[in-house]
Amino acid sequence: MRQGLLAFHFLLSLNAAFAGQVDTLDVYSPSMNRQIRCLVIRPSNYSGADRPYPVLYLLHGWSGNYTSWLTDAPQLRTAVEEHRMIIVCPDGGYDSWYFDSPVDSTVRYSTHIAREVTGAVDSRYHTIRTPAGRAISGLSMGGHGAMHVALNHPEVFGAVGSMAGGLDLRPFRRNGWDLQGVLGDPDTNWQNWEQYSVVNELKLLEGRKTPVIIDCGAGDFFLEANRTAHQVLMDMKYPHDYTERPGEHNHFYWGNAVDYQILFFDKFFKTKPSP
Repeated sequence: MRQGLLAFHFLLSLNAAFAGQVDTLDVYSPSMNRQIRCLVIRPSNYSGADRPYPVLYLLHGWSGNYTSWLTDAPQLRTAVEEHRMIIVCPDGGYDSWYFDSPVDSTVRYSTHIAREVTGAVDSRYHTIRTPAGRAISGLSMGGHGAMHVALNHPEVFGAVGSMAGGLDLRPFRRNGWDLQGVLGDPDTNWQNWEQYSVVNELKLLEGRKTPVIIDCGAGDFFLEANRTAHQVLMDMKYPHDYTERPGEHNHFYWGNAVDYQILFFDKFFKTKPSP
């Protein structure tokens, strides 16, 4: 019995020894005139003298923050070791939906992610500073946010994903997520709800070759929104990965789904030439 416990503790120590390092980075946002934090998870043997690293940006969900992803998926620390990438977890506010809001000039999270966070990461770390070395994904609100930001900034992100994302906002005009705060009252600002829903932004992919991965749990209340996005892409004949698997809208689902998405993005990074 004692030998078994010693072996178990040895394995724990071995895993810890090969776990990535976590940095907390304060990013000044000129667009919102304040400091906003993010986490940077990097390989333990990271060196600025190495070949540049690809970066995966992971956006948290509604009511979360920059620490949420590491809480829900602690295996991210070993993923950066295995795949030799950097993972960045920005803060998107409690309920921003990652918009540059058309009704609230203090909410500029699309600009923050695409310009300010990527700029800060590129200036501090040895990264691939082209779309070939940047991918973005997220969960729930962050799934919508990742798609929205990537679709509107193809010069920044080369691949995009969503896990349990709210990809069609229109069915949720009555909700508890303060969508009204960033899009306006749907009774008087319905054009914003139409324009900013990802299902209506997918047309921006026309003529592009951006790899897309979308997945959602079969018991998720966003399932129909994801099916709608999938059908739009099918109608466009746009190549993409789409998966429905058992699961509901909770951390058990996206804490597992992120492993598959990392494999998808790792393949993307390895098939794109580094600068």
